[in-house]
Amino acid sequence: MFVILLASANSVQNGIKIVFAKRASNNVQIEGRYTSIPYDGLPDNRKINLTQEDFDRMNNRFPEKNYISGLIPVNVTMSYKSNSTFGTCTGIYPDYSKINGIKIMDEQGRLIDDMDMAEKRKVALINKRLKDVLYKDENPIGNTLLVNNLKFTVIGVFSENTIVDNEKAYIPFSTAQYLFKGGWGFSSIALNVVNLNTNKENEAFNNRLIKNMAEVNHFSPDDKVAINIINFLKAYLQTLSIFNSVLIFIWVIGVGTLFAGMIGVSNIMLITVRERTKEIGIRKALGAKPSSILNGIILEAVFITSTFGYLGLFLGIWVSGIFNVYLKSHPNSGKFAIFENPSVNIHLAIMAMVSLIIVGVLAGYFPARQAIRIMPVEAMREE
Repeated sequence: MFVILLASANSVQNGIKIVFAKRASNNVQIEGRYTSIPYDGLPDNRKINLTQEDFDRMNNRFPEKNYISGLIPVNVTMSYKSNSTFGTCTGIYPDYSKINGIKIMDEQGRLIDDMDMAEKRKVALINKRLKDVLYKDENPIGNTLLVNNLKFTVIGVFSENTIVDNEKAYIPFSTAQYLFKGGWGFSSIALNVVNLNTNKENEAFNNRLIKNMAEVNHFSPDDKVAINIINFLKAYLQTLSIFNSVLIFIWVIGVGTLFAGMIGVSNIMLITVRERTKEIGIRKALGAKPSSILNGIILEAVFITSTFGYLGLFLGIWVSGIFNVYLKSHPNSGKFAIFENPSVNIHLAIMAMVSLIIVGVLAGYFPARQAIRIMPVEAMREE
């Protein structure tokens, strides 16, 4: 039980890390919302629209910034020949490929570059899901993609670090801004940041972001809802903090289970020695040395606890292994995304087994030592 509990805890921890790895934990995304506080003669409930000045400030005034990209996502109908589907078309900067881990699959094309941005080219990156839906077995590179009946040329098929795998296309930000935003504004801004490792550092970073955006968009720096800051590292640290509390609880249950096993071993050895008191008296009467009697009982305790401790260790690891195989082979394995590689630190498992052996030895030693002190005549009277 102790091994299975530890394996389950490690499985959840591994799952959390993988889920956040699919969306880099050092990414920040900023979106405009509505003001909740009147400020400087302006009313509340004003829509905050992100501008080029917001982008430039984030790009130039924050040393934590590693990569930056504007985003304009639009829900659209995408089609090729007689095939069509609904999906998301998002305008991005070239840096967004580094922010979100966008990679070309099997050398199928290229990424969006600075020339695409400068010339407002109508080119598109598509993900594998969109390729499979629209192009089937046909090579999409160089072919047309209709986005709300606007013609784009497919330049690449990509994969990325994301949890949601829906039909998706990326186009140059400048093109999206011209086609969908009237040549002005941002829907959101994505940042990849460095040197933010604690909740305190993240909170300070968020406060500086709000202060700078408040200056540009004329809202109160105390208005915490005027913009929405999605800080993935903060969410990751908070999730780990919650999990650490759960992990402590699991350890308490695990140690309690181990302690219950130790009590069981102790009781078995106490009963065993108690039942053999008469035998001990006879052996002493026949000339057996107390040390040989004591060593025999201790060896028996070591054999019982080590044999069944090892058996428990083996069964715990075997059950964890079977569960791991099930997770990987199940056709709906995506439903178990929070569980990944249930395993246990072998050193901890061995320490638990050694603890059981030590308890078994002590449980056999003390009653045996008491029994061998009894005079043979008294010991043979014991029922």
